[in-house]
Amino acid sequence: MSGFVLRIYSGLMRLAQPLLRRKMAKRALQEPGYGEAVDERFGRYTQPREMSSTGSSSLVWVHAVSLGETRTAAILLKALREQHPGLRLLLTHGTATGRAEAKALLQPGDIQVWQPWDTHAVVERFFDHFKPRLGLLMETEIWPCLVSSAKARSMPLVLVNGRLSDKSLQQALRMSPLAYSAYAALTAVYAQTATDARRYRQLGVEVAGVFGNLKFDAAPSESQQAIGKAWRRALNQPVVMFASSRDAEEALFLEEIKAVAHHVKAQAATDNIAIKSPLKWLTKYLIVPRHPQRFDEVAALVLQYGLTLSRHSSWQSSPFENDEAIRADIWLGDTLGEMPLYYALSDVALLGGSFKKLGGQNLIEAAACGCPVVMGPHTFNFFEAAELAESAGAAHRVADMAGAVHWAVQRVNDREGQARMSQAALAFASTHQGATRRTVEALAAYLS
Repeated sequence: MSGFVLRIYSGLMRLAQPLLRRKMAKRALQEPGYGEAVDERFGRYTQPREMSSTGSSSLVWVHAVSLGETRTAAILLKALREQHPGLRLLLTHGTATGRAEAKALLQPGDIQVWQPWDTHAVVERFFDHFKPRLGLLMETEIWPCLVSSAKARSMPLVLVNGRLSDKSLQQALRMSPLAYSAYAALTAVYAQTATDARRYRQLGVEVAGVFGNLKFDAAPSESQQAIGKAWRRALNQPVVMFASSRDAEEALFLEEIKAVAHHVKAQAATDNIAIKSPLKWLTKYLIVPRHPQRFDEVAALVLQYGLTLSRHSSWQSSPFENDEAIRADIWLGDTLGEMPLYYALSDVALLGGSFKKLGGQNLIEAAACGCPVVMGPHTFNFFEAAELAESAGAAHRVADMAGAVHWAVQRVNDREGQARMSQAALAFASTHQGATRRTVEALAAYLS
């Protein structure tokens, strides 16, 4: 990496540190986790310094920036601990949800801190303090100072479950003085797909393996699925879920389901059928926002549309213990870690992030729970998984939200068609397993 360019970049990042502190303070008002141990982001630690006469400790550093990457890391770490008992981990994150999720992964001897802000001084303090012997970056996180410092210390740094969208590739190519050298500083890259590997090679990266997606090896909670299926049977009503919805998408969804309700009510009037609530008569709608800090915002939005709401967090043990939940037009999935329950409860799931230019969310967990998916036009973050799911009959693509709601309503009223898609989803999820085994085998050379 050009030393001059890197120094300019590091200087700009240093100047941005006060902005980062203000941003964290503002976000902490909604998510208190962002106010925790802020000095760690700048290389100031309360944890004891790792001591080693050889220049490296026993710690294996794993960086999982956010919630999705942390859940993916959990799949890999479980397998690594089985193969390498006593493995000590240094976990770093960039978001409060990722940090909170990873607390459950910690074992005695492990350490968890925030991702170091990418300046030369901060990164050096990070490496000097913890002295990891190996670094594993989950999926996408490449920071110039971080990888440059790792290479200077001869510390192996591996990009695991690597994915690179075309959008990210174009951004990297525009920043070529930094990007080419940053990617070249990696010791190895394990790509998810052949398409990802081709894009990495455009950045001059020699891909060490194409192993598939670790997410296919996740085992959704069977107990949660059992609860979801039991609720689905007891409800005796089709359920359409908006899974991992993102900002501005919920309004589109609510507009469309109100339009469907208006159509049903008009048709009922024509047929001389009395329907007090066409929403409840037709289907039950479930919204599960992607980010927990938006739960209250989405709840308020539902009420603004004149719809009744029941929040999962308000239920005792099931929605059937109070009339409010049964009568509600919309159920809000405002809990974390229960996606298998929500997918098992649902007949069809709309894929969040795909109806705005956000790249879509992961649809693999839905498939593993046997839940068919309808997705919008924007799935560039999970392009190959989306294409494979559609080819396998586990997912259906539409042009917009109107098409998604229309298709979902048709599908939930076609029980045979829904059952076929459910079986196709399960088959699709099982067919693509094995990335964890391949990754663990490749990492053995660094961990032995």
